[in-house]
Amino acid sequence: MIKLSNINKHYSTGSHQLHVLKDINLEIGSGELVSIMGSSGSGKSTLLNILGILDEYDSGEYSLDNTLIKNLSEQKAAKYRNEFIGFIFQSFHLLGYKNAMENVALPLYYKGVSRKKRNKLALEYLDKVGLKEWAEHMPSQLSGGQQQRVSIARALITHPKLILADEPTGALDSVTSQSVMNLFREVNKLGITVIIVTHEKDISDLTDRQILLKDGAILEKEDVDV
Repeated sequence: MIKLSNINKHYSTGSHQLHVLKDINLEIGSGELVSIMGSSGSGKSTLLNILGILDEYDSGEYSLDNTLIKNLSEQKAAKYRNEFIGFIFQSFHLLGYKNAMENVALPLYYKGVSRKKRNKLALEYLDKVGLKEWAEHMPSQLSGGQQQRVSIARALITHPKLILADEPTGALDSVTSQSVMNLFREVNKLGITVIIVTHEKDISDLTDRQILLKDGAILEKEDVDV
């Protein structure tokens, strides 16, 4: 599903060029559960932004589902993001003035789905993550783990082929983190490719494959039995 060939990315900092990603070569197949692990400054968030078509690369090639992702207009990039990708973030990115159901339903609003239908589907997806009875609660009334489950339901409602999760357990305690990772494994069993960026080894160990980044380069890839 994902193929990166010799991907390089630089950022300008005044008169200096910072080489953030260095000749990244990576393939991730459909239905994999993968973690990208590295310390702060390793380049993992930049890599995730390129995978999510939120940032462009300088050289190399990135193919998503056999489509070359290169020099896209913002409209076309948004189209691919909406069709293929669900995003999950450490800070949840829930709208504080909307309840859980409305937050989950939001992507369908942008797709022009009627209010009645999108709310019905949102309830179904909240049920999948064990939060149907919390549908009317505002984010401020939910725990961190519950908010992350709402954001996972929101990511799933558009039937993405790929989920990109940026430090999804970073704001959670260890017990809640385990629960969220169990949910990611259930999502993965549906055939959805899941890529989790993390700096936590215990979280990375719960994925089927680990990709280790250091100073913008891939150190090693190893398959692990979980």
